[in-house]
Amino acid sequence: MTEHSDWKELRSGYAELIAAFGKAWEQGKPDEIAGVFTDDGVFSPNPLEPPLRGKAAIRVYWKDAPREQAEVSFRFGEIFVAGPWFATEIKCTFRRRRTGKMMDVRGALFCETIDGKIAEMRMYWHRTER
Repeated sequence: MTEHSDWKELRSGYAELIAAFGKAWEQGKPDEIAGVFTDDGVFSPNPLEPPLRGKAAIRVYWKDAPREQAEVSFRFGEIFVAGPWFATEIKCTFRRRRTGKMMDVRGALFCETIDGKIAEMRMYWHRTER
């Protein structure tokens, strides 16, 4: 296998991970979101707060999303690969259930992987009302 095809395979696998993450967010499935992480995975939803450690903590973080967000649409951009690490831009829109207002989240994900799962995800984002 050439180096080019190695990177192409990595990029494809990483895209599958982020697509599964995004689909689970869209469908409001915290168990499936936690499922893209290793058992001791780390999720940093905000650089100003301590990271969440382990699938149980990640699941708890996402458990309220289905009650708070409707009409969720998640998209990601090109995957940038550096061995077991990758990064991508994200765009997510959703309607707040309480207010009915549309929200626009744009940002980036930086991930480290182990054995086909995310070992660490750092999320940097900005949310605006549309």
